[in-house]
Amino acid sequence: MPDIERSAMGELHIANEVVSIIAGLAATEVQGVAGMSGGIVGGIAEMLGRRNLSKGVKVEVGTEQAAIDLYLIVEYGVRIPEVAAQVQENVKRAVENMTGLQVVEVNVHVQGVHFPQEERPEEAPRVR
Repeated sequence: MPDIERSAMGELHIANEVVSIIAGLAATEVQGVAGMSGGIVGGIAEMLGRRNLSKGVKVEVGTEQAAIDLYLIVEYGVRIPEVAAQVQENVKRAVENMTGLQVVEVNVHVQGVHFPQEERPEEAPRVR
């Protein structure tokens, strides 16, 4: 259900997709978050690119409040509880500031861990 705000000039509707995009972007701004998770495929968490920020987010939006569930992949080596707390704060602040909705819940679901890619030395060209 989209948010509706009435004023003397008319109504303001905020779509769930808008809240999802704001929440996804705010979550990925936190250091230690590798990306959003599109779910588990074949036992492996699928990491989404920046174009699909809203896909790893589930929102419930009322007329005055919002509840948000985030599905994340974190970087290897981070302290997950600290990253989750920072994500919760950043998402709550961003959604409340941009929409005026009161965020009552930000639930963080860690779906996987991203390991850094090993840098391979470039091979010398075989022909000159």
